[in-house]
Amino acid sequence: MLVVLIWFLLTGVFGPLFGKLSSVQENNNSSFLPKGAEATQASELIQTFSGKDSFNFPALVLFEGDATPKSIQAINSHLEAIGELTLAGTTAKIADYLAPGQRITAFPSEDGKAILANVPLDGNSLTKLLPNEEPVLPAIVEALREDLGPLAKENNLISYVTGPGGLLGDLFGAFGDIDSTLLLTTLGVVALILIVVYRSPILWIIPLLSALFALSTAGGIVYLLAKNDIIDVDGQSQGILSVLVIGAATDYALLLIARYREELHLHENRFDAMRAAYKGVWEPILASGSTVAISLLVLLFSQLTNTAGLGPIGAIGIACSVITILTLLPALLLLFGRWIFWPRRPHFDGDDHVMSGPWSKLANGIGRNPRKAWVVTGAVLLLLAFASTTLKADGIGTVDTFTGNPESVVGQKLLVTHFPGGEGDPTQIVVSADKIDAVTAAVESAPGVTEIVPFVDPMTKVMKVVNNKAILNVTLDKAPDSVEASNDIPKIRELAKSADATSLVGGTSAVYHDVRAANNRDNKTIIPIILLVITIILGLLLRSILSALVLLGTV
Repeated sequence: MLVVLIWFLLTGVFGPLFGKLSSVQENNNSSFLPKGAEATQASELIQTFSGKDSFNFPALVLFEGDATPKSIQAINSHLEAIGELTLAGTTAKIADYLAPGQRITAFPSEDGKAILANVPLDGNSLTKLLPNEEPVLPAIVEALREDLGPLAKENNLISYVTGPGGLLGDLFGAFGDIDSTLLLTTLGVVALILIVVYRSPILWIIPLLSALFALSTAGGIVYLLAKNDIIDVDGQSQGILSVLVIGAATDYALLLIARYREELHLHENRFDAMRAAYKGVWEPILASGSTVAISLLVLLFSQLTNTAGLGPIGAIGIACSVITILTLLPALLLLFGRWIFWPRRPHFDGDDHVMSGPWSKLANGIGRNPRKAWVVTGAVLLLLAFASTTLKADGIGTVDTFTGNPESVVGQKLLVTHFPGGEGDPTQIVVSADKIDAVTAAVESAPGVTEIVPFVDPMTKVMKVVNNKAILNVTLDKAPDSVEASNDIPKIRELAKSADATSLVGGTSAVYHDVRAANNRDNKTIIPIILLVITIILGLLLRSILSALVLLGTV
């Protein structure tokens, strides 16, 4: 009873913190890059041009329809007051999160069938929270949509909030939904499996409840670490945490409950039965959890902070699963007694029922023909493994990460039909002020480049120079967050450096390219390290190098 009470107290502390985990997510790709990446170096220099520690993060508003002088004027007049819009019912305003020194303007497309407005947001401020503890960006996107939708309708236009701001705002929403969707789906699948395995209308609740206790504890710990900037959390790692903890906890619970039910047939006292079962399962559960947790920690070798952050997040989840199943689950089972297995209550009858049935027959068959078993299963696995050679893992653009069609995705697809794909979110090259003409001439021939203009001071309309450095805004003909646009970056960098060896290429497309490069490096580094670590752990646990190598082969 004491163990159960302690766990209820822990859950009372960590459960509410787990509920706030999404508020400390970081879903901006640029924040995941290592300091040495060229896009990161460029971003640090670009921030100096604003005079503050900030960078421009555009939210684009596409108005599709006839771009008449009247509609353009109406939109521009309306945009002058857009900063006064309040966010999510709080006192915060859009003006609090706009990039300093930038103007919000709208301009028509060359075909006269669309108008584009750029709402320049301060990228650093978007990592903050509103007074109601909700993330800023989704609230800004929602406020823009609610305000500009009626304006567009009055001018016979259709508005779409898109671009990096709109896409990332919808991505926040998608991650918020995926957390609950993944959790509910996982719980449903696990509950179904447990009901089928135990054939009991009651027993399945106990391991599932234990898994939820483990998840809330792990989520609360991760929240505290992320809140204090010790680890980084994004929507993906939060979703993985839920699946990982519930899956692992249920897995360990199956082993413990199976052994406990066996021992109940051999012991009249349920405490003696649990003691015997515990003696047989604590070591394999601890060994399994340790192997997975240590392997996850190898992700700390990643160059990307979100991948590196997933390591300790997953390890914390596994550790909480092991501790919960080895403490809370036995206490709950003992508390409820034998009746929890109803209608198949295990009686003290010495019946070793596990030695009969289909699984026992399968095990006996493998025992009689081990070579045949491993040759057949090995051949099937190798056949399936050959399909991995066709795996395409070169990344996808933000638009392609959505399974549905939110407004930002529809707007982004329409945007490229009226404007160059990179309009409003250019690739930026930091160059020496005296090499502007040379770099411009060199980069003009790069694939995908449609326009190159120097960055000018919004107030003076004169090219801005800081510490003898200037910025060239390069508009590409592809969506800036697409794989195709990121493929153009290496050539742009090569040509820019041929004219100015000190040049640095940044911007959204460069960030995506550097993220992909870091991922490729991580795959070649982390996978071999994990395999080596697993081999060492298995060798120590099994006290046999040969057994470890055999198990590694199956992995």
